[in-house]
Amino acid sequence: MRSPSLSVLPPRALRALAVGVLAAGTSTLTPAAHAGSTATVTSAARAESVVPALAAKPYMGWSSWSMQSSKYPGLNPDGDYSYLTEANVLKQADALAAKLKKSGYEYVNIDAGWWRDKTWKPGFDEYARQKADPQRFPRGMKPVADHVHAKGLKAGIYLPAGLEKEAYADGKAPIWNAEGCTTADIVYADLRTTNGWDSAYKIDFSDPCAQKYIDSQARLFADWGYDFLKLDGVGPGSFKSGDNYDNIADVAAWQKAIAATGRPIHLEVSWSLDIGHAADWRRYSDGWRIDTDVECYCNTLVSWENSVDDRFDDTPAWTRHAGPGGWNDLDSLDVGNGGMDGLTKAERQTYATLWAIAKSPLYTGDDLTRLDSYGLSLLTNREVIAVDQSDAPPAHPLTTSGPQRVWAAENPDGTHTVALFNLSDAPASVSADWSMLGFTGKASVRDLWNHENLGTYQNRITQALPAHGSRLFAVTPRGSALERTGYEAEAPANTLAGNASVTDCPSCSGARKVGDLYLGGKLTFTGVVVDKPGTYQIKVAYISGDSRAADISANGGGATRHVFPATGDWGTVDSVHVPVTLKAGANTITFDSGSGYAPDIDRIDVPKSSAAN
Repeated sequence: MRSPSLSVLPPRALRALAVGVLAAGTSTLTPAAHAGSTATVTSAARAESVVPALAAKPYMGWSSWSMQSSKYPGLNPDGDYSYLTEANVLKQADALAAKLKKSGYEYVNIDAGWWRDKTWKPGFDEYARQKADPQRFPRGMKPVADHVHAKGLKAGIYLPAGLEKEAYADGKAPIWNAEGCTTADIVYADLRTTNGWDSAYKIDFSDPCAQKYIDSQARLFADWGYDFLKLDGVGPGSFKSGDNYDNIADVAAWQKAIAATGRPIHLEVSWSLDIGHAADWRRYSDGWRIDTDVECYCNTLVSWENSVDDRFDDTPAWTRHAGPGGWNDLDSLDVGNGGMDGLTKAERQTYATLWAIAKSPLYTGDDLTRLDSYGLSLLTNREVIAVDQSDAPPAHPLTTSGPQRVWAAENPDGTHTVALFNLSDAPASVSADWSMLGFTGKASVRDLWNHENLGTYQNRITQALPAHGSRLFAVTPRGSALERTGYEAEAPANTLAGNASVTDCPSCSGARKVGDLYLGGKLTFTGVVVDKPGTYQIKVAYISGDSRAADISANGGGATRHVFPATGDWGTVDSVHVPVTLKAGANTITFDSGSGYAPDIDRIDVPKSSAAN
């Protein structure tokens, strides 16, 4: 296969380079960052009080990009990214209708390149709007949507943010249905660039002609019959920041333009978006990509190490932003093709488990014409799909310190969805203590992947998992509510060392917290009383704009390092559980930053009694 130069690489293929550049320029967050605070939006805080018509639940379907981007033998025989053709899209639509439609999959989404030839040269109509490449889509885009609709499915299409450079046409191209407007009117005079690849000129929405241009594109898609638009390279995000890469106005313009067409069109924004603008993504779109591409741009569709495993660390901060009307998009779910996916069976199930409990859209990038039996069983498991599509909130991690992790969500009926993950490269056992779910005693457990009732478990469930393995359970409490004692970090009896200090915190339980835990800063809780010795799952409420760690010890004994995922900003409180071994009576618990930076601590909640081992 040829190796295209950067000038002809499709925009999304440059992402790996963008990630590398970002990593090279990352600096350590200073303690001054503690002073910052961003407004947050809960999953219930949608502008509308009614259930939205679009994105009431995470969408389900298929997307073309995984196969377009892969170097798997035979997928792109005419050169890189050549997979995308009308014939291939219709073949996948037919397979989706036959194999997955009955399980809820309905969108057939065409990704980047539909207006570009095989050398990646773009085509535009006389109004600077993208025009279907005649080799890829010889009948144009409307017949494709018509075919998809005839199968009882929905059709999706794709655009990058901004006015593509090649569409500018020396500023002389007229804007459709906007008398006197040309491309020179809709961009800045200095032709500043935008989007994640600087492939477009930034649109200046202070000129009414700019909205007219977006209106013309939306009208075109509506007339073609498309039901979904992915707007890509959007910032802040896409590994770009600064005024030139702020595309919030673009997303708002698209929302307005879509509404004006009168056609329900799902608007998805991408990629690796800035969580500091989660409220904007929620206000103006129906879903948002929270991470980089899941594809590995290699001889398989994905790989575990490329970015599938990254989602376990990157997803938690976004959890609170998802809900009816807008969902956290974890990218394609490529678990159906066996060797072509590039994953073990255990990894495929774990991949699907995380997507389901995080309530990500479930859209696969696999070749649906060649699903293996195991892949088909993963993609069509009714109990797992029900987790993704239910009214319960997305799951969040209860434990995050090591590779053995527990995620859970409490369902409206009082049951819990619990996932066990072994992210280690070797087999290991993983336990979920009922105390982390807020109750003690017995619980009934159902295995959702295997549709099997496992019986009653006392205090916890422990499972031996293979490398990168997982289990997914429905847990029904049969015991009693857990009693905990809360201890505020800022309590006068506690001791601080190093730079640690008490500061105001409007979102904290006592309106205060202990921060500045860096380079030897310590917080010691005193007078932590339990009635008998044992290991207790202590719930730690904390704030951390980025992922941080702390060494935690009891009664001056040996410390264990625990990782705390980012909460998204320095004003939002989240919690995880850490096991701490305590003696009967009064104890001390110390949080030590060591030589690094620890999160700010709000409080700890300690079970009054330890469950029997």
